[in-house]
Amino acid sequence: MTETTRRRALLLRNPKSRRGGESIDSVLRRLEDGGIATTVETFEHLPEIARDIVRLRESADLVIVCGGDGSVSSSALAVMESGLPLGIIPMGTANDLARTLDLPLDPAEAASVIAAGATRLVDVGTVNGHAFFNVASIGLSSELAQGLDPALKKRFGRIGYALAALKVLTRASVFGATIIEKGRATRVETYQIAIGNGRHYGGGNVIEQDAEIDDGSLDLYSLELRNVWKLALMLRSFRSGTHGAWQEVRTAKCTEFTIETRKPMPINADGEIVTATPALFKVHPRAVAIFAPPAEPSRARPLAPLYHR
Repeated sequence: MTETTRRRALLLRNPKSRRGGESIDSVLRRLEDGGIATTVETFEHLPEIARDIVRLRESADLVIVCGGDGSVSSSALAVMESGLPLGIIPMGTANDLARTLDLPLDPAEAASVIAAGATRLVDVGTVNGHAFFNVASIGLSSELAQGLDPALKKRFGRIGYALAALKVLTRASVFGATIIEKGRATRVETYQIAIGNGRHYGGGNVIEQDAEIDDGSLDLYSLELRNVWKLALMLRSFRSGTHGAWQEVRTAKCTEFTIETRKPMPINADGEIVTATPALFKVHPRAVAIFAPPAEPSRARPLAPLYHR
C-alpha cells in the first residue's frame, strides 16, 4: 500500500485515564495493518483535545480518541466542525459510549473496528453549548462527579465510584426545579434530573429502554422520591431502562429541554462538570460519524409528552 492511499489518523491519548498508562503498541499495530498511518498526540487537560483537532485536522482523515467518556465527549464539537469520522479506543472507567455502540472494550479489538472502516452516524447532545454523547444530569450524579477523588477513580474504577456514591447518598437532599418542554413548565421536587442522548450511562445503566443514540431525541427522567434509599429497590430497573414504570420517576422524550433551579446547580456531562443551571439541552441528530459495527434496527419510539402523575 502506497503512502498516498493510506488513511491518516490523529490519535489523541489521555495518559491520566483509568487505563491511559497502558501501552498502545497493539493499537498502533492494528491500525498500521489496516492501512492507517497514525500521528499520536497526548493531552493532560480536556480542553486540549478540541484545540489539537482544530490545529491538526488538515493533516488527518480521521480522529481517534484514546480515553474515557469525558475525553470522547470533549472531542465532539471539534469533530462535528471538522467533518472527520471519529474512532474510539475505550480506556476509561465506564466506557458507556463504547457499550452503546457495541464496541469491543479491548483496545486492540477496538482499533480493528476502526481499521475496518464502517461508521455509524450518531446524535450529539449539548447542554449550554457543551457536548455529551451519553447523559447530562443535575443532582446526585453531579455531586458524585464533584466528590470523586481522581486517584480513587483510577485505582479502584467502579468500586471507587460505588464508595463515592454511598457517601453522596448519605447526605442527599431534594432540590426544586422547573422542567420546560415545548413551552410547558412543570415544577418538581427531585433528587436528580438526567437527560440522555445515548443508551448507556453510569457503567451500564440504560437511560430508557427504547433509547438509541441515533433516534433524534433526548430522554429525560426525574427522581421524585420521598426517600432516596428506595433507589436500592429500583437499581434493577435502571439497568434495564424500565425505571419509568415506578410512580416516583417522571419521564419525557423530546428534542429540547430547559431546566431551571432556584439557585445555580452544577451539571455533569459524561462524567465531567461542564456548566450550571439554568440550562438548555438540545439534540443534534446524526452529527458525528463514529467507527462502529453495524447498528441493530432502531427501537426508537415516537416523541412522547412529559409524563404527569
